[in-house]
Amino acid sequence: MFLQNLRAKIGARLNGDSEAGFTLIELLVVMLILGILAAIAIPAFFNQKNKANDAQSKAYAKTAQTAMETYATDNSGTYADADETDLIEIEDTLEGAVLDATGTDDGYEIVVETKDTDRTFGITREGALTYFPCTIGDSEDRGGCPTNGYWSGEAPPAP
Repeated sequence: MFLQNLRAKIGARLNGDSEAGFTLIELLVVMLILGILAAIAIPAFFNQKNKANDAQSKAYAKTAQTAMETYATDNSGTYADADETDLIEIEDTLEGAVLDATGTDDGYEIVVETKDTDRTFGITREGALTYFPCTIGDSEDRGGCPTNGYWSGEAPPAP
C-alpha cells in the first residue's frame, strides 16, 4: 500500500499533475537572491571601470616618458623646452591624453589626468632619480593611487 501511494505521488509529480507553478514564497526567495547578487556585482563593475581608466592614464604616462627620453636623445641629452606638443609629435598615440609635460636641463615632469575622475598620475625625473607621483583630488576612491602617493617605486627621500 505504501509503495503504491509513493509511486502515485512520484508519478503525479513527474507528470506535473500535482503542482501548477511556483509559490509566492519561492518567487520571493529567488528575487531576494538576485537582488543580493546585483548589489554585489554592480559596485564591483563600476570600480573596474575606474581601475581601467587609471591603467590607461599610467600607460599614457609611460608612453610620454619614452617620448621625453626620445626628445632628449634628439636634443643633445637635454629635456629643456620640451612640452606636450613635442611629445605628441614624437608619439602620436598621446593625442587622446589629458597631458601636461615640462622639461628642464636635467629632468622633466609629466602629469596625466584620468578620464572621468580627478586623479592624476605622473612621472618626475630629477637627474638620475625617477619618481611616479599620483594624486586623488577630492575623491575618496583611491583607484590605482596607493596611500603613499606614488603609483610605482618608492617615495623620494625627505630633504
